[in-house]
Amino acid sequence: GQLVESGGGLVQAGGSLRLSCAASGSIFSINAMGWYRQAPGKQRELVATVTSGGRTNYADSVKGRFTISRDNAKNTVYLQMNDLKPDDTAVYYCNARTGLLTFWGQGTQVTVSS
Repeated sequence: GQLVESGGGLVQAGGSLRLSCAASGSIFSINAMGWYRQAPGKQRELVATVTSGGRTNYADSVKGRFTISRDNAKNTVYLQMNDLKPDDTAVYYCNARTGLLTFWGQGTQVTVSS
């Protein structure tokens, strides 16, 4: 199974980007899906997660600016990022968890210029 991400890029501060992540058909019974990010020299950190039931969780640093959503029928998760800041610059990784396994995407670069 694999996760395929898209939507990263370069944007000015205050701008918006939308990330998408689609899980391949070989990944079944996904519980939670989410986004993590890793900036240069820092540890990977949680950005947002959403359960199959729609319950969401956000890092304090993105609350009110980012919105995570999920299409269960398509096994796809989205991250709408508004009012982006230079501190949001990182590689963003998609994550999916089943009862036994955890999957990671390859990462997509988000760069926010000041």
